[in-house]
Amino acid sequence: MLGRRGHPVTLFEQDAREVGEDLDQDFFRWHRPRVPQAAQPHSFLAPVRTVLRAEAPDVYADLLARGAREYHDFDWFGEHPAHRAGDEELVTLRTRRIALEAALAAAVRREPTVEVRQGSRVDALVFETPEADEAAGAAGPAGARGAQTSAGEGRPARVTGVRTGTETHRADLVVDASGRRSPVPGWLVAAGCRPPVVESHRTGIAYLCRWYRLRADGPRNPGKVQNGSAAPFAMAGVFPSDNDTFAVSMVLSTGDPTRAALVDPAVFEAVARSFPATAAWLGLDPEPLSDVLPMAGLDNSWTSLVDDAGLVVTGLVNAGDSLVHTNPTLGHGVALGLLAGRHLAGRVDRIAADPTEYHAWTVRDLRPWFDAQVTADRTNGQRLAEASPISDRRAAALAACAFEDPVVMRARAQVRHLVRSPQEAYGSDEVDRHVTAWLAARPDFAPRHDGPTRDQWDALIPA
Repeated sequence: MLGRRGHPVTLFEQDAREVGEDLDQDFFRWHRPRVPQAAQPHSFLAPVRTVLRAEAPDVYADLLARGAREYHDFDWFGEHPAHRAGDEELVTLRTRRIALEAALAAAVRREPTVEVRQGSRVDALVFETPEADEAAGAAGPAGARGAQTSAGEGRPARVTGVRTGTETHRADLVVDASGRRSPVPGWLVAAGCRPPVVESHRTGIAYLCRWYRLRADGPRNPGKVQNGSAAPFAMAGVFPSDNDTFAVSMVLSTGDPTRAALVDPAVFEAVARSFPATAAWLGLDPEPLSDVLPMAGLDNSWTSLVDDAGLVVTGLVNAGDSLVHTNPTLGHGVALGLLAGRHLAGRVDRIAADPTEYHAWTVRDLRPWFDAQVTADRTNGQRLAEASPISDRRAAALAACAFEDPVVMRARAQVRHLVRSPQEAYGSDEVDRHVTAWLAARPDFAPRHDGPTRDQWDALIPA
């Protein structure tokens, strides 16, 4: 997005391997310990489609050509209801992450203003003062002392580039997109800057998934079944994806005593068949493509380069997971990253001069979704750990009603796709009327889980 606006960009990518044209080879055979989520299932929410179609329609077309599929939330009903403004945006892209990476990498290679330094690791930041530059060169980032006040008492230091080995690369703006384990906060502190404000919440939630492919000569339609099921202590879901692949995913508490046993494919599949959603897809006799892939140790993290005293540094902004990292339950990560990228690219000259506006925008437009994820994970983590029954009858009714009532489905989709907050979407008089009428027609409705009981689950786990 920066390159297509005429800005010369140098991209430093520490991984020496570049994604290629063989999606299966890259997805299943590329060991990526720094990117554990790469092999987990993804659903790309509406902002991914919206940003790509506006900023890089060739990338979007390439993504579809690689097998990604569009799914509109109203597709559940077969026939869409009467159109309302904005309905056209409520589309999920069903694909593995590797297809998006491949399409983006191919576009970057075509961009004449973008230079990619593959296998090049940034070792330090460069600051505007000769003293800081000299110190950083002599001792790495820890040697760049005094940068905070060198530009004038009370003024934040300015980053003017990066170092890779013995080379210095100057820039008007440095963008930290190095992920949730970014070294940049530590570098800033070592350089004498005030520390970035890092807010982190451990989720207590673990993931396991296994990939499958529908057989060319086998059944392909699981019927009209929702893609998610739940027990009091676990959730299971299906992620239809590109090129006839799909993932079965399991979510449970990190403290669940049976978690380690689920890494066994036979145990994982037996347990998955005890949930209606995943049982329907496994009943199609798909071809297994992977081992069971676990992922845990996840935090929701927000890293701000602004504290109560103002900017801690200029000439530097963060984007993607180095700015906001969210547990993937709600699928926000790539969407928030592309929204930040679009905002940054469209205002980069002003942001390079003064990043205050960028940081204010992230708080206004991205922070609410981070807070929503923290709240959801706190609730889900406690529920899974305690195996709590569903107690909120109206909330359960709203969730169930969405799959029968397009008005409520629209509200659900708007929240899911980051279009409206839950308070705005679910708090409307129209949605309230529809949920109330749905409940009135079902006086015996009671919240319940459709997954196994604890005894049924434990019976599937080897002693």
